[in-house]
Amino acid sequence: MSLPHTLILHGLGGSGPTHWQNWLAGELAHHGGSVDLPQFSAPDSPELPVWLAELRSHLAAMPAAGSVERVVVAHSLAGLLWLHHAAGPFDEALRVDRVLLVAPPAPDFADEPLISEFLHPVLDPTAARRAAVSTRLVVGEGDPYCTLTQAKELAEALRIDLDVIVGGAHLNADAGYGPWSAVLKWVRSGRVPLTPR
Repeated sequence: MSLPHTLILHGLGGSGPTHWQNWLAGELAHHGGSVDLPQFSAPDSPELPVWLAELRSHLAAMPAAGSVERVVVAHSLAGLLWLHHAAGPFDEALRVDRVLLVAPPAPDFADEPLISEFLHPVLDPTAARRAAVSTRLVVGEGDPYCTLTQAKELAEALRIDLDVIVGGAHLNADAGYGPWSAVLKWVRSGRVPLTPR
């Protein structure tokens, strides 16, 4: 089975060299996969309209639909970015096959002023299905940016499946998520549920 084209989207501050997103990009490329790991403008002071335009530019640059499976993996703030994209104007050319939302902040998380523009995305299951054939949410227990109750509410509002990683916190390098074989297996084959590293 050929590997999908994978678009990997970072959150606030980008992804450092020990973050699983960089590991994932390297693993996919090593096995011959097509990978796009863009750096959004001003990662430490994001602006929603700028990031949305950049996201859509990278989606438009993906291989044509039907030529290869198109997969998006969005961590943290990029998860909220994806929801804003999904709720925006529909463009069939930008629709992808699978999306994994990893540890997004709660949609009403108010403790970080830098992400205020990204809060309160429209949580519309129809819009989510227009943007991607399937969407999955994975969160860590003990994430300071999203409680399990908030994660369950988000999954229910979007009518998507949810995986909870016990002790996973924000599922980032600080939580020990460098190499993470489960996310690689999900990208390669859609294997679920997502499990700890």
